[in-house]
Amino acid sequence: MPETASPKVVSDQDALREALEAGTAALVRIAPILSHLLSTPDHSLFSDEIVARIRGMCQHLAWQVLRAQAEAAGQAGREAFAERHGAALAEHFFGSPALLAHCHALAIEWQLTEKLEVQYGIDPVLSPLVQELLADQDSSLASAAMASLTAQARFAQSQRRMELPLSELPGDLFHDLLMGWRAYAGQVRSDAMIRAEAKLREAFDEGATRISLMARVVTAMGSDGLRALDIDRAGTALFVSALAIRSGQSRVDAILSTNHRQTARLSLGLRAAGLDSTDIERQVLRLDPQANPPRGMAGFTVEEARRLLTETPISGTE
Repeated sequence: MPETASPKVVSDQDALREALEAGTAALVRIAPILSHLLSTPDHSLFSDEIVARIRGMCQHLAWQVLRAQAEAAGQAGREAFAERHGAALAEHFFGSPALLAHCHALAIEWQLTEKLEVQYGIDPVLSPLVQELLADQDSSLASAAMASLTAQARFAQSQRRMELPLSELPGDLFHDLLMGWRAYAGQVRSDAMIRAEAKLREAFDEGATRISLMARVVTAMGSDGLRALDIDRAGTALFVSALAIRSGQSRVDAILSTNHRQTARLSLGLRAAGLDSTDIERQVLRLDPQANPPRGMAGFTVEEARRLLTETPISGTE
């Protein structure tokens, strides 16, 4: 006869499910809160670094498309043109929940990156694991690691300036942003805008984005990708990419699970990614020494953890 779980294990698993649902309810409210904060004319009361960083990224995106438009129109004062219209276009972009979720995740990722550098001395660009992979005998893996290293260096520079290059957007968001630009222009879409959009699309290469390059590294590692789930060795960027890919989550969800109030989601994600309960507890406490790692993780199979994450999506943040 099949073994039945003890009442204690069942109770722990029920508690974990409740914690996951409570954490998800909090995450679902992120997008509308961000929309409100970013659209408030007087944001002096909202000086939080995360909100400022999201605003900066959206403004940088707006200025980039406006510069492209001015260049296509043959205007000499591209910066002045972007300056005049940038704030209004950025305000329009604030209305995209998907774009806000992506920028928010990047801001959280960078905040965690800086925190780990200060607390544990983990380099924000060159982690110990990436350094090892650069010398890997598999030339394709070593090449992917080098490309991801270069991309991470660009990301660090951009985040310090509160910027986000158009070329680093995921393909669907890149398309949505250009559609948002069209909607903003309405019926007055000029020939210069049409030419600028065509040029931007032609130059875009999603495979060259940092997120794609990180995913390529994790995929190339194969079963050895479990090594990327040690944040001390992998660093934040590779860790969250490995967590997302191996657990079947979006990268946005994986990043949000590192928040100190999302211990249940992080634990389940790590279990779904293949870690055992001991390693899960170690990673959770490394990210938040004050956390209470949930009990009962050993009672979940990898497939059960994946299913529970799938059944409790963060629908408001995608």
